[in-house]
Amino acid sequence: MTMPQVVINAVAYAIPEEIITSAEIESQLAPTMARLQIGTGLLEGLTGIRERRFWPRGTMPSEVATEAARRVIAKSGIDPGTLGCLISTSVCKDYIEPSVASLVHGNLGLPSTCMNFDIGNACLGFLNGISTIARMIRAGEIDHGIVVDGEDARTAVETTIQRLGNPETTAEAFRDNFATLTLGSGAVAMILSRRELAPDGHLINGAVTRAATEHSRLCLGQPDYMVADAGKVLFHGVELAHETWQVAGRTLPNWSDTEIDLYVPHQVSQRNMDALYKRLAVTAPKFHLNFFTLGNIGPAALPITLAQAEEEGRTFPGAHVALLGIGSGLNCAMMSVSW
Repeated sequence: MTMPQVVINAVAYAIPEEIITSAEIESQLAPTMARLQIGTGLLEGLTGIRERRFWPRGTMPSEVATEAARRVIAKSGIDPGTLGCLISTSVCKDYIEPSVASLVHGNLGLPSTCMNFDIGNACLGFLNGISTIARMIRAGEIDHGIVVDGEDARTAVETTIQRLGNPETTAEAFRDNFATLTLGSGAVAMILSRRELAPDGHLINGAVTRAATEHSRLCLGQPDYMVADAGKVLFHGVELAHETWQVAGRTLPNWSDTEIDLYVPHQVSQRNMDALYKRLAVTAPKFHLNFFTLGNIGPAALPITLAQAEEEGRTFPGAHVALLGIGSGLNCAMMSVSW
């Protein structure tokens, strides 16, 4: 039996209107930074992030994920009643239970035949969601599936600012909490379909993954804070990406820098991107980046970047698009898509 091919049918996203600049964050931390003799401009200078966005207070991840889902359903033109599975990959949660997926499913009024569940794998979750839906379609279980994600960094960033404002904050504590200040907010949804049902979709050629869970405690997150050894996360994350890149080169069709037209990465900061370019020996201008104005949006970052690259004309028929994801854990996935 031949397995059906799977395509990205459509991607749609939503981002908040409220903009919080790195300069504003540093102004709130000015007394602590002065006491610790930390120069101003560090946050933007070290990361390249000028600003990030927050949803209004009280906004739930399921609300914004639902909005992104409505947009992608409208964009795809499919009957939502034909969706066979909905997966949420949000790091942010409305509640410990029920799943964010069930809340979005209910908001959309999807049929009881549509499976729904969460996948949690830090910043790599959305790529894992794509792969899971693709396997279901290839197995003949469903014809269409949707992956959603809604993230809001407001609580984590604001409580971290309050905590670092304590007169007893040490330089070590400031360093450990620094990565939290890079977080931003956004929501995104993607519909995947059986190719014959969406002939204009974008073919998923395959994906590879690798894990380095001996480094699983380098970045630890809770709803109101995240602590990370940023230097070690950077080093070991890039090394894992290099290993995954080599596997992709042996496994995926046309996987080389000369044959890839566009890179869509999960992105954290300029420092991380520079290290990745060098280690993989790839062409930096081929990367579509938006962390300068959106910060690190967790698992929503990669699909939002893909949607924005499409809006800005960086995708074109026949383009070879490489999706690159790295998440704390550490885990890495790379996926080949023919646009």
